Amino acid sequence: MSFFKRDLSLIIAGATLGATLVFGQMVFADKSEIKPDLPLDELRAFSEVFGRIKNNYVEPVEDKVLLQNAIRGMLSGLDPHSTYLDISDFKDLREGTSGEFGGLGIEVTMEDGFVKVVSPIDDTPAAKGGVLAGDLIVRLDDTPVKGMTLSDAVDIMRGEPGSKLLLTIIREGEDKPLKIELTRAVIKVKSVKSRLLEPSYGYVRISTFASRTGASLKEAISSLKTENNGPLKGLVLDLRNNPGGLLDAAVEVSDTFIKKGLIVYTDGRVADSKQKFNATPDDYLDGAPIVVLVNGGSASASEIVSGALQDHRRAIILGTKTFGKGSVQTVMPLTNETAVKMTTARYYTPSGRSIQAEGIVPDIEVGGLRVAESENSEFTPLREKDLSKHLTNGDSSNQQNDEADKQENGKALALTDYSLSEALNLLKGINILNRQN
Repeated sequence: MSFFKRDLSLIIAGATLGATLVFGQMVFADKSEIKPDLPLDELRAFSEVFGRIKNNYVEPVEDKVLLQNAIRGMLSGLDPHSTYLDISDFKDLREGTSGEFGGLGIEVTMEDGFVKVVSPIDDTPAAKGGVLAGDLIVRLDDTPVKGMTLSDAVDIMRGEPGSKLLLTIIREGEDKPLKIELTRAVIKVKSVKSRLLEPSYGYVRISTFASRTGASLKEAISSLKTENNGPLKGLVLDLRNNPGGLLDAAVEVSDTFIKKGLIVYTDGRVADSKQKFNATPDDYLDGAPIVVLVNGGSASASEIVSGALQDHRRAIILGTKTFGKGSVQTVMPLTNETAVKMTTARYYTPSGRSIQAEGIVPDIEVGGLRVAESENSEFTPLREKDLSKHLTNGDSSNQQNDEADKQENGKALALTDYSLSEALNLLKGINILNRQN
């Protein structure tokens, strides 16, 4: 019997399924302990349908195929995240844990018979091609998606790097379907990126939660402190369009900023699904304020982090309501080649909130606004320094220039990313208030 890494997000050939996963152990019970309460009438109906398909279907079908389809039907009828993993799917699941895979780079789920984009992954063909969170994929090349299983759709999305796939997408606010052609590529996910927005204020972007995300976050914060020649006054943690990943990674990221208490807990029907995860006494920012950016593409592990930091009042959550993926899937191997992925628990924030189908509501709601520069921006108002024979300010001219540079930087940031600009302004405001107290 082999045991696989716990808490693994499912990646299938470049399209991912939004889920926090646990690889479960295969548990065997004595036959004397099994007391099944079998629905005999329904089993007779199943047997009759099985026989009629065998005898009357237009083409012969193997028993193995019929039974696998029956298993798929049982699981897909439960919720969008439970499924049967055949030989190919299970192989892709195990190989996908390396953080490098081929495909489009889209986190997907099923909704109303269509493939719904949870989020495109940063720096992938999907993100570069303009696929957005919330898009409904209705056609793959010339093949309609309606009636497919999610696994069938993912199979079509697979392909050799360099090959092309035409997506037909319905997007809210658009009058007609959009057609986006993507070129498949080998997806290499770099989960953490960072930079200084300006002196003393850092920015960290987490695009997905992988096995090394927690360690990479700590390294990024250390690098920002070194670049800043001292501690940070604030940090923007960007979880927008982050589809989730490993539960352990979400716990480690939360623990980076929380000194004590509960981070997240899971609850289900069996004992193994009841778990609690607590913080350790370290804060890599030494209490400096944090603003977390989220949107409708922030799902699963992103919501664990956002919920924990919000409940502990360790961060201000800014953006739009998150996706609402608050369930845990367990992968239970059936053989060495097949497995069942089944929803076995819900996860809860430290205060006991279930995020499932609700999401995290931000403390400050800021939508996807775009700021445009004024058409008359070349005409600047007249100021004292523009007047003839104005008095100089002595030795503070350098400081004035620094302030002007900061204003220009802030203006540029607002034009490119309004939510990030608002997060930075919020951090500055918190520090100004702290200085006054």
